This record gives sequence, structure tokens and C-alpha cells, in this order.
Amino acid sequence: MIAVPLVTVLYVLVNISYLLVMSPSEILSSDAIAVSWGDRVLGSWAWLVPLAVALSTFGTVNGGFFSGSRVCYAAAREGHMPQLMSMIHVNRLTPVPAQIFTTAVALLLVIPGNFSTFVNLLSFLSWLTYGTTFACLLYLRIKTKNLPHTYKVPTFIPAIMLLVSLYLVLAPIIDHPQMEFLYIFLFVLSGFPVYFLLFHFQCQFKCIQTATMHLQLLLEVAPTTKDH
Repeated sequence: MIAVPLVTVLYVLVNISYLLVMSPSEILSSDAIAVSWGDRVLGSWAWLVPLAVALSTFGTVNGGFFSGSRVCYAAAREGHMPQLMSMIHVNRLTPVPAQIFTTAVALLLVIPGNFSTFVNLLSFLSWLTYGTTFACLLYLRIKTKNLPHTYKVPTFIPAIMLLVSLYLVLAPIIDHPQMEFLYIFLFVLSGFPVYFLLFHFQCQFKCIQTATMHLQLLLEVAPTTKDH
């Protein structure tokens, strides 16, 4: 109730400050608007802007690393990912396999080296996922309206966010169509046969079981129970 409006107000004020200090042509020609604003307003202290951005980025990545790995960990406990992901270190009690997995995926995504393309595709994939989540929430709100809900939110909020997600997914495709968007969409769809083959129908391959056993010994991890 406090954090989201506060951050929204700060973002609006920052954008207003850009418009007050810089002309529209300067904003469009700048590769880093915040740095250009810092050069104009802060003078010799302009180095504080990239430093603040670096610290903010580090904090965001740090939080995303720990939260993202625990998403994989929780999904594995529900049977939606390999069993190894649901295991934790026997001494530190941390989801080491899930953390290693998210780190490896992040390193693979960095290999192409085109940061702008990576950000655009990641934003497209993120809002596609968010939109699907909002749609599922609305569906369950209608389908299971008589069941008790542990997480309560006014219906108009996910409805508005669903429209925002649709815009942020469709706008880049309409404005600047790229084959990469199709590749990302096909990559998401490729998860369906993998899920149904390995997890829904529980097709257990001996090589996967052997690999899980060896990795469990190597990483010193063990399965968890539902309550721990």
C-alpha cells in the first residue's frame, strides 16, 4: 500500500525532471538520459548517477537471483521441474541445484552479447508470463469464486494489469516485428511437450535418474518434505 505508490510517484517525478531540464530532441538523442541529466544538473557530481544505477542494478540482480532460484525450487516441489531442483544443501539448507540452474541459464543468455536485444526479449517474455498469470487469476476468480482465497486482491487490479500486459506484449511486435519474438514464443511453447512427457505422465528415464543420483552426491543435497 505504501511502496508501490511511492515508487510510482518517484518515477513520475524523475520523468518530469527530465522534461524540465532537457529538450525533446536531447532526450531522443541521448543514449543514457539519466547520465545526460546528471551532466546538466549535478555538474562535477554527475558520477553519482551511474554509481546509483550500478548499485540499484546489483540489488535487483541479487534479489532476482535468490527469488528466481526459489521459484524453480518451489516448482520442483510441486512436480513441475526435475526432482533435483527441489533438493537443498544438507548443511546450509539452501536450494543449491536451483541456484546453479538459474545461474547457468543467465550465463547462456549473456553469450550473444547484444544487451538491447536481450532486454527487449526478456521484457517480452516477462510480460507474456505476467499476462498469463493475471489471466489465470481472473479465470480462477470466476471458476472458484465460492472457495476461500488465501491471497485476496480487488478484481479490477489483475484486470487492468492484464490489459497492460497485452499492450506491452503486442506493442513491440506491431511497432517493430522481429523473428526473435517468434523464437521466444516457440521456446515457451516447447515447455509443454517437456512438461507433459516428463512430469505430467511421469516418464522416468534411467539416465535422468542416474544423473540425479550423481549430482545429489556431488552437490551434497537431499530431498525435502512438504512441511520443511
